[in-house]
Amino acid sequence: MKRPYHVGVIGSGTCSPVHYALAKKVGFEIGKRGWTLICGGLGGVMEGAAQGCAEAGGMTVGLLPGLQKDQGNPFVRVAIPTGLGDGRNLIVIQASDILVAISGGYGTLSEIALALKAGKKVIGLQTFEGIEGVLNVADPEEVIDKLETCLGM
Repeated sequence: MKRPYHVGVIGSGTCSPVHYALAKKVGFEIGKRGWTLICGGLGGVMEGAAQGCAEAGGMTVGLLPGLQKDQGNPFVRVAIPTGLGDGRNLIVIQASDILVAISGGYGTLSEIALALKAGKKVIGLQTFEGIEGVLNVADPEEVIDKLETCLGM
């Protein structure tokens, strides 16, 4: 049985409506392709991506910082409580084949660093500029093009 790609979407737990919409569009395209969305399971960018993926009929997995499954946003199909707080960032990275960073703060920056250290590709959309190894793009369409290229499609 061939397993679907796991695409991690990382970004702030609170975000602007613009970043939410970008995340939702990226998530929709991930779901449309049958890939599994991996995220931190909370609000903001994570929720936007999960909503888009769910609306496309895709699988959403949220790796939660706390111990309660109901902490996850309403679009997470599989909520996994870790009890690790920000330490769950490493699990998000390791569970993902490739990552998309949208906007973000220090938590997102830590995930970018962990991903690059683990040898994972990171596609950046309106996130930190000038980080060696991050493939920065201008819009959700370019995110999907880069994902397909990096995944060998």
